[in-house]
Amino acid sequence: MKRFLDRLDPREVGLIAAAVALVADQGSKLFMLYGLGFVQMAPREAIPVLPFFNLVMVWNRGISYGLFPASGPLSTALLVGVSLGAVVGLTWWLWGSTSRALTAGFGLIIGGALGNLIDRLLYGKVADFFHFYGFGYDWYVFNIADLAITLGAVAIIYDVLKPEHAPADETAQGTQNRSSSDEGQEV
Repeated sequence: MKRFLDRLDPREVGLIAAAVALVADQGSKLFMLYGLGFVQMAPREAIPVLPFFNLVMVWNRGISYGLFPASGPLSTALLVGVSLGAVVGLTWWLWGSTSRALTAGFGLIIGGALGNLIDRLLYGKVADFFHFYGFGYDWYVFNIADLAITLGAVAIIYDVLKPEHAPADETAQGTQNRSSSDEGQEV
C-alpha cells in the first residue's frame, strides 16, 4: 500500500481522500437511514451500543457539530453557498499544493463538506448519528463527514507545524557554494 501511495502525485492523494470521505459518509448515512431505519426514528431517539457510545438520530440544521444552525430557506441557502465556496477554494488550494499531508487534509475537508452538502440539498438538513459521552462529558452528535472535516483540519495543522527539512543534495550544494564564495575573502 505504501508503494502505491509513494507513486501518487500529491494532487491524486487529495482527490482520493476527498472521494473516500464522500463515499464513506454517504454510504454510512444511507445504511443508517434506510438500512437500519433511522429515517423513521424520532428525533434524539438513541440506541445504546457501549457504555460511552450511542447511535442517535439527529437532524442537524447547522454545519459541522451543529454550529450556525439554519432557521429557514434563506439561511439554508446561505449554508449551501458557503459550503460550495469552501469546496471551490479548498480544491484550488489542493490543486496547487505539493505536500501530501496538506492535500490529504484538503481532500478530507472537501469530501466531508460535499457529504454534508448532499444531505442539505436532499433533506434540507444533515443526518448525524454518532454520540460519545462519559465521565460527565458529552460530545456533539456527528457523522463521518464531520469526522473527515476534523481529520482534514488536523492534517493541515500537522503540515503547517512539521519541521522543514531541506533535501540532502541541496544542503550539500549550498555548503559547496558558500565555501567557494568564501575562498577569496580574508577573515
